[in-house]
Amino acid sequence: LLIFFCFLVLHTHHLLLLSCFFFFLMIRRPPRSTLSSSSAASDVYKRQVSTQSTGVMTIGALLARSRLQLLTMAMRRERGAKERLKHAGFEFRKSEGQHILANPLVVESIINKAGINGTDTVLEVGPGTGNMTTKMLERSKKVVAFEVDSRMVNELRKRFAGSDLANKLELVHGDFLQQPLPYFDVCCANVPYQISSPIVFKLLAHKPPFRCAVLMFQKEFSLRLAARPGSEEWCRLSVNTQLLAKVEHVMNVGRNNFKPPPKVDSSVVRITPHRNPVEVDYEEWDGLTRLCFVRRNKTIGALFKPKNVVEMLTKNFETFCALHSTPVDPDLDMKAMIHEVLVGGEFDQLRPSKMEVDDFLRLLAAFNSVGIHFS
Repeated sequence: LLIFFCFLVLHTHHLLLLSCFFFFLMIRRPPRSTLSSSSAASDVYKRQVSTQSTGVMTIGALLARSRLQLLTMAMRRERGAKERLKHAGFEFRKSEGQHILANPLVVESIINKAGINGTDTVLEVGPGTGNMTTKMLERSKKVVAFEVDSRMVNELRKRFAGSDLANKLELVHGDFLQQPLPYFDVCCANVPYQISSPIVFKLLAHKPPFRCAVLMFQKEFSLRLAARPGSEEWCRLSVNTQLLAKVEHVMNVGRNNFKPPPKVDSSVVRITPHRNPVEVDYEEWDGLTRLCFVRRNKTIGALFKPKNVVEMLTKNFETFCALHSTPVDPDLDMKAMIHEVLVGGEFDQLRPSKMEVDDFLRLLAAFNSVGIHFS
């Protein structure tokens, strides 16, 4: 190229050849390192544009802009490919929480903790490609699996077609939260994390109660489920769940045990419903705990002082009296009634962050005894 350049310089009358030479230099493929990022291509484009004259974009600028556009499209395609990790001919949808538990040792440990035996009917939410389903079918009498993704349903049907396990699998294609639940003894599942809370309370509302549920959730959610009073994780979710069941933390599961790996770590908990649950109005209970955990570290006395809280309880009291044909005292002082309940029951200095489930039950009973309700 240097010899050719010298030749052209010495024969400057060959302007056409000189133009061809520079055109060749501009369109030739640059080294890979110069296109390692979109910023590098953008710099090339800016330098080319800055050399244009008479307000007309040069050929170099046009070529640089084209290379920038092509590089941008390639990077977008690469990003999309990373989001659509493929398995067995279809793509996992990370946005829908599709992270398949791929470590067989972890699968085995979870099933062992569930204590599945040969007479059990097992409920599974989100079986995915069937890694856990296979092991449960080998141990149980029957597995009822709920799956909303039609691609996963087809994969499961293909996986078990023609096998002895196919007769033990009942596959329900639909949204678990919208479907009636059959009778089951044990629930064992790696659930979609974005609907963890609705799944827990749908299971706990099921009658007759199941023996236990061993479920995998996002680690932070699991810690809140199994939290104890006084811990940082103790919250309304902890209280509402432990009113109905005993919750135990079983094991942690790292993100590398999944395909594709999620951005969070996971934990497994075992939920055992109380055989004789407390009889309580759950709407009232939820209203009380929602109010108490607005500021979990404040005292109960301080939480019930705001004007909007007093007004809400006054309206509830008047509604309750109207429904029971009870006259309302025109000199009703709701603030004084609340103070009397809290001080009389020694609740005023308690803090929700350290209160046991029984403390909340006593508080609700004390309010109800004088006609104050939360729903």
